[in-house]
Amino acid sequence: MIISLVLVLLVTASGTVTTYLYDQGANLASRLCAGACTGLAALGLVGFIFASLLGLTPFAIFLTAFVLTIPFIALRNSVRRSALTKDFANASQATSRLLSHPSWPALGYFLFYLGVSIILWKVFSRAMFELPDGIYTGLLNNFGDLPFHISVITSFAYGNNFPPEDPTYAGVKFTYPFLSDFVSAIFVRCGADLRHSMFIENFILGVSFVGLLHRWALELVKDRLAAIFTPLLVLLNGGFGWLLLWEPLKQNEMDLWATLQNLLPSYTIIPETSWRWGNAISTLLVPQRGMLLGLPIAVIVFTQWWIAAAGNGELGNGELGNGEQGKRKGGKGKKKKGKHKNRQKLNRRDSTASSGVIALFPNSPFTLSFHRMVAAGVIAGLLPLAHAHSFVVVMVVGGFIALIQSHWRDWLIFFVVASVIALPQMWWSTHGSAVDSSSFFAFEFGWDSAKETFFGASLAGKSFFETRPTLRTVLERLPDVLWFWLKNTGLFIPLILVAIFWRGKDQLISRRLLYFYLPFTLCFFVPNVIKLAPWVWDNIKVLYYWWLASAPLVALLLARLWQRGLIPRVIAVTLLCCVTLAGSLDVASIVARSSKYQIFDRAGIEFAEIVKQKTASRALIVHAPVHNHPVFLTGRRSVMGYPGHIWTHGLDFVTREGEIKRFYAGSLDVSQLQPKNEITHVVVSPLERHVANVNDQFFSRFTSVGGAGGYRLYQIAQP
Repeated sequence: MIISLVLVLLVTASGTVTTYLYDQGANLASRLCAGACTGLAALGLVGFIFASLLGLTPFAIFLTAFVLTIPFIALRNSVRRSALTKDFANASQATSRLLSHPSWPALGYFLFYLGVSIILWKVFSRAMFELPDGIYTGLLNNFGDLPFHISVITSFAYGNNFPPEDPTYAGVKFTYPFLSDFVSAIFVRCGADLRHSMFIENFILGVSFVGLLHRWALELVKDRLAAIFTPLLVLLNGGFGWLLLWEPLKQNEMDLWATLQNLLPSYTIIPETSWRWGNAISTLLVPQRGMLLGLPIAVIVFTQWWIAAAGNGELGNGELGNGEQGKRKGGKGKKKKGKHKNRQKLNRRDSTASSGVIALFPNSPFTLSFHRMVAAGVIAGLLPLAHAHSFVVVMVVGGFIALIQSHWRDWLIFFVVASVIALPQMWWSTHGSAVDSSSFFAFEFGWDSAKETFFGASLAGKSFFETRPTLRTVLERLPDVLWFWLKNTGLFIPLILVAIFWRGKDQLISRRLLYFYLPFTLCFFVPNVIKLAPWVWDNIKVLYYWWLASAPLVALLLARLWQRGLIPRVIAVTLLCCVTLAGSLDVASIVARSSKYQIFDRAGIEFAEIVKQKTASRALIVHAPVHNHPVFLTGRRSVMGYPGHIWTHGLDFVTREGEIKRFYAGSLDVSQLQPKNEITHVVVSPLERHVANVNDQFFSRFTSVGGAGGYRLYQIAQP
């Protein structure tokens, strides 16, 4: 555990030092957030390269740590050392002022991040926990995903899974983005247990994500209050699901406290209903560990794009038509004076930054914006094995922003650098893959709204593509789709439109900000027309980037209302609560309730230890195709795991699933199972008896090598 924490500090420091090569003007907190995310991603990527050659051994981890110390060479430059020293001094002074003479803004920031940290700590601590009778999760949405991520982590940590096979489908190349799980595997090899290996990474990435969102919004809209609202809108996303409180309130005779003590597991996504827009924390950041790494890395890239364009002079008309102007009152003359003053401040900042880059790179012929775009390309290049959907979003959105902007040299270097780093990863992960790419793409209008029947007929049970859609059928379906999005996202979309078309005394959204934002709307429209994964719900991995990019616009609108007096302030608070209440209830349900969902029982955990003792690291085991088999705790190869996971990865599972059931019934010899001539062991337990008709007489011919509770391990071939 201690070694894991030391390694985290090392890679965070390394990533933080690296920011001094490109991100002039950032404060220390922003640098630490960016450094933690890029450092962990680099730890995973560099560590995987060494582990592929040497195995995940202490020597491979040592070499990885050594390589990640290279950025410290940058501190040989006296200007960089001075900048680092100055940042630490400023942070120390700010802390002293907070303790001795706290100001309201400083105290507000402190309380905000303290609250965020406490909530994320409690949420991630309930992602996995162990009790005397087994391993549990406190999130219903994590019930299916946690065992899969455990299987990936243990396959690297205990199973020497190099080159990686799918841990739930032996013999098939592993194409799922696994970098976040590989980082946890490194921590396991450094002495952390499974729970802490995930918690360390999750908590650091979660807090860093909030900090990066804060900084990005502040750069975009230049409004401190909007920059605080933005992470709240992003993390507490939801719709009108909070209206589901009404029935329990009536049953409890309007007793709010009694109702809150019995919250539903979720108010944003409910199985077998048309409530599908899940809250970010409960349905994305905890269960989808790849998104927890991909999202903050993408936000770093977006931030560098925006600042680089500003450095190129692409301010556009109305750049300062934002929340800063909303603070000023008076006539036109005063407004123009304030705008001129703000322009002077911005120009001074750019001038200072330009001077800084000349000092840091005295012989460099390139501008500060060029350095930022190079860095953005390097950081984007980390994404393919971290979160492939994020990489696609970054490259596509970046391409459309490049078409709008005019500085082609900077954008060209971004795409070249990103491609040089990313393409080898993409080639490696797709070369020789068994994934059926045709299962990923199809026409699917309205995302996951098939069960929405408010205006028309339900499409539940079949794809909209199967209805042979025409323009007429699309138009007939459109009212249901519009209602679906209004119900699932609440007032968020109307607020986006109000922010864009706001025409008060000044323009709320500048032309430059609007042009920067518009390409992100592709992340909404495309997934509403095309299925981008075998399971259409997975389109949310792209859709969420639309919400993320829209949040600063809505936050700026709310901040403007807050600045306009008592009644607008009440309206702003009401709107903020309306948009975030459903997500807040989801998070409160995790933090406040003691709900627990068992993944592995105690007998299964003990059996997993026996399997690790009695089998080789590359043993191949037949077991029931379920999501929570104890074999996933061992790192051993699995003939087949949960069909739902395998299907969402674009793999055909039907034949192998049928073979396994016939094998347990005794009607199929082990030599006929896939993959042939590799299977070494088989498990017989209550899980197998639940999904198949187990022929005990058939298994009596195999050698029993151990067991616990109702679990038995049989050897069917010499390892």
